[in-house]
Amino acid sequence: MTSDPTKLDGNTETARFAGLRFEDFRRMAEDSSLNIYEKIGFPKEFREGHEERIFSDILTKVETLTKCHKRVLDVGSGCSELPRLIIRHCVEREHELVLLDAREMLDMLPDERCATKIAGRFPDDCYELTSHVKDGFDAIIVYSVLQHVFLEANPFVFVDSLMALLRPNGGLLLGDIPNVSKRHRFLSSDAGVAYHRAYLRTNGLPEVKIDQIEHGRITDAVILGLVERARTAGFDAFVLPQPAELPMANRREDILIRRP
Repeated sequence: MTSDPTKLDGNTETARFAGLRFEDFRRMAEDSSLNIYEKIGFPKEFREGHEERIFSDILTKVETLTKCHKRVLDVGSGCSELPRLIIRHCVEREHELVLLDAREMLDMLPDERCATKIAGRFPDDCYELTSHVKDGFDAIIVYSVLQHVFLEANPFVFVDSLMALLRPNGGLLLGDIPNVSKRHRFLSSDAGVAYHRAYLRTNGLPEVKIDQIEHGRITDAVILGLVERARTAGFDAFVLPQPAELPMANRREDILIRRP
């Protein structure tokens, strides 16, 4: 599940995917007029040709994925090329993989012996998950999901529930988080103004709103609050940048949580 409720530049193609919730993705998964990137809430240009680099970045940040015979959980898998890369990697490394998303999304992904598909919304609808794997996971991937949880649930409860599933030395990646504070900082810079003008083909300045409540949007306060909460609970937690070559690196970032 993916999308950015914080428009960088007013692009209407991006705006049509704003504010998506779990039930929206179930509906979109069955919409034959949408391609696999639109089904997960992205304009094609933001994901097509980029997902191998995204997966490479995930492997760099979640080191347990590069080992063999581990347990892996992918929350909000979606139906694009990224979960297929994850599945193939888990087959090669002989990992045990659990894919968690709406049934409509999971049905679009290939079946593999190492992969178990569990339909539901985490953590409320996932009783099968806790009964399937009782002693946790070595790696948990939650990519382009947190912003949607933020719209309709408590993100702290969501992350608490994920951390409870981590094995010792395991890693949890909350990836591709749109941070409106980071967006404002970028658009206030010379590089951001140049980006805005080139992208929209305009001589105008981008609209930057500072010192106001951002309803329905993730800010520095949310990002840093999650990091502090994880550390208080006994985990190591870090805010990490995305590689510059990813299409939304200038307004998105990742949180990596490790259990010592």
